[in-house]
Amino acid sequence: MSPSQIQKLFQQYPEFGIQESIQKGWEYFKAQPLISIAFSLLVFTIQGIPNFYLEGYSLLVSILISPPLTAGFFLVANRISRGVEVQFSSFFDGFSYWGILIVTSLVSGILTFFGILALILPGIYLAVAFTFAIPFALYSGTDFWTSMELSRKLITMNWWKFFGFVLVLLVLNILGILFFFVGILVTIPVSYYAIYAVFEELTQDALAEPEPTHEPGI
Repeated sequence: MSPSQIQKLFQQYPEFGIQESIQKGWEYFKAQPLISIAFSLLVFTIQGIPNFYLEGYSLLVSILISPPLTAGFFLVANRISRGVEVQFSSFFDGFSYWGILIVTSLVSGILTFFGILALILPGIYLAVAFTFAIPFALYSGTDFWTSMELSRKLITMNWWKFFGFVLVLLVLNILGILFFFVGILVTIPVSYYAIYAVFEELTQDALAEPEPTHEPGI
């Protein structure tokens, strides 16, 4: 991402509609409902197995596996948005960008954790502010720290709106759990798709038509 693109990114106030974004996430989900549910179930299975059978490695699995899996939702949302064919294997494209995703997720997670230890509020701020860290790592071509900073600076400009957005998604997923736990297989992909919808809306002028920019494996 060039300096001129970064400047363009912050020229406008990051305004968006929460309801409209969730509706967009729902539209993305409806475009690929079966494979979205199947991937969500697979994610729960992969992340759940270590808790029962590999307790000593559950944190390691979460650090190494979760970021590429999370990125899969963003990559599929991007393909749906661009009208590109989506297959179940498309969800695993995040592993092609394993390095940048792991470091971005790990560092942002550590900073958020220490922020929570520091009277909680700084942690809440960072947890919301780093919402776009993974999308920026995928689509801006920047290193992990710049990706985190781009996310933090952009979201901070309208932090309370993003905080409300995250709260709505949290409530949505709690309702999904309460709905015999099956509902969360729908609400999880809808949530990630909605986050991507906001990211795309706010960065489309600066990034043009977002496509992954990091070379696989970097």
